[in-house]
Amino acid sequence: MLDKLEHVKDRFEEVGQLIIQPDAMSDMSKYTKLTKEYKDLEKIVKVFDEYKLVLDNIKSSKAILETEKDPDFRDMAKAELDELKEKETEYEKALKQMLIPKDPNDSKDCILEIRSGTGGDEAAIFAGDLFRMYERYAEKQNWSLTVLDLTFGSAGGYKEIISTVSGADVYGMLKYESGVHRVQRVPATETQGRVHTSAATVAVLPEMEDVDVQIDMNDVRKDTYCSSGPGGQSVNTTYSAVRLTHEPTGIVVTCQDQKSQIKNFEKALKVLRSRIYEIELAKHNEEVGAQRKSMVGSGDRSDKIRTYNYPQSRVTDHRINKTVYNLPDVMDGNLEEFTSALRFAENAERLKNSGMED
Repeated sequence: MLDKLEHVKDRFEEVGQLIIQPDAMSDMSKYTKLTKEYKDLEKIVKVFDEYKLVLDNIKSSKAILETEKDPDFRDMAKAELDELKEKETEYEKALKQMLIPKDPNDSKDCILEIRSGTGGDEAAIFAGDLFRMYERYAEKQNWSLTVLDLTFGSAGGYKEIISTVSGADVYGMLKYESGVHRVQRVPATETQGRVHTSAATVAVLPEMEDVDVQIDMNDVRKDTYCSSGPGGQSVNTTYSAVRLTHEPTGIVVTCQDQKSQIKNFEKALKVLRSRIYEIELAKHNEEVGAQRKSMVGSGDRSDKIRTYNYPQSRVTDHRINKTVYNLPDVMDGNLEEFTSALRFAENAERLKNSGMED
């Protein structure tokens, strides 16, 4: 671990020199990446320097115990050594966590897609409940959520709703939500009070820019149409809504939230890039096999990840076997208990795979 930390410190000093070069800001994209890397490395280097100071003090305390004859001095040195050993363990644990390879997409904004699954009208209503849950969660995190496209369910909720979420570390916090969410409750449409099981799928995709995913626009067909609302009524009479079809993959993306056709086109293009990225990532993961597909972070939208049981006010995350009995609180957007536990589980798994686990 010490060798890795020395390499980190060398890179930190190298990046520090690069960002103060006279021509550093000539390429703003590169400069932004370097300044972000500098800040990330700075956090590690600061803890590493404190860790090395503790190691030096441990050596000094051990030397005193080996040479000092006075019992009072020896007792003081031993007490200090015990305290320093505790600090050493704490710093080592913190540094191991910091050295875990991070998902480069964690700091990106994301595309949030929710679709009703099995369960008919109740599944669409549940998809609406999930959307409100994420909407409340975004508010609590001071994120910005914008709906791009939606299709209403016939009895309420949504057959499909697609939105963008912007803010600090959005994808890193929401990526664990990808998968099948199952609900067990008495639907509003049920006349005999029986509990039904329905489902909705959630997909969280990192928002990709043109520098991340290259698209040949000759492969994209653009169609425009009038935006519409619930019941099919026209929202406006101009052809501002945009539908993009990527012919090589068959991916279709629509966006109608803006009155401007240009803005809808730009947003739809971002969604298209993200979906193409997801396909390419899936191919890559299949090539490298199960090594990449971890218990927590696979993001596979076909995996059943969580059950919401209304009669028992119970929410269970099946990936980490975590159950809480505060369903109304969770549905009000209080997801921190799950996101924290999922991040901890994935970090523990990555730590194990990195070979730095005790």
